[in-house]
Amino acid sequence: MPDIFVDGMIRVGYAAAIANIQAPTTTELNAGLLLTSLITADGLIGFTADTAKVDNSSLADTFDTVGIGRVSYNDTRLRLKKQSGTDTVYATFIRGTTGFIVIRRGILTGTAWLSTQAVEVYPIVCGERSWLAFEKNTTLRYEVPMPITSAPAASAAIA
Repeated sequence: MPDIFVDGMIRVGYAAAIANIQAPTTTELNAGLLLTSLITADGLIGFTADTAKVDNSSLADTFDTVGIGRVSYNDTRLRLKKQSGTDTVYATFIRGTTGFIVIRRGILTGTAWLSTQAVEVYPIVCGERSWLAFEKNTTLRYEVPMPITSAPAASAAIA
């Protein structure tokens, strides 16, 4: 089987409301904001699961054993490019805004949201936006911390 390349094969959106995060609808996703072209190439940060280890060894053991513990996502945030004129994304992602970040991997970015596509749905709340340091040869950029507020649907499918 051939490898799937990352470039141009990810789609990221924001939806203000999703009734069932295990099965978001195309209507809910299309009502949201497409973010992919506004996120910097390194700007999808922290949306990677980390499973804690639980030491379950006993005093009688001669080998340290572990089980799986809680799952967490650390320092989830988006790094975005500021747009001139009306910037709907910048105006939307203010401190306290809640909603859902939806990530689809392995399908061309320009492909519309379609039923049965695998997606990840993360319930988030926006933290305070912060400007990134100015650098030469770059765009005006900012970051929005987006802590995950409840268990995400890491293996959802569009209804």
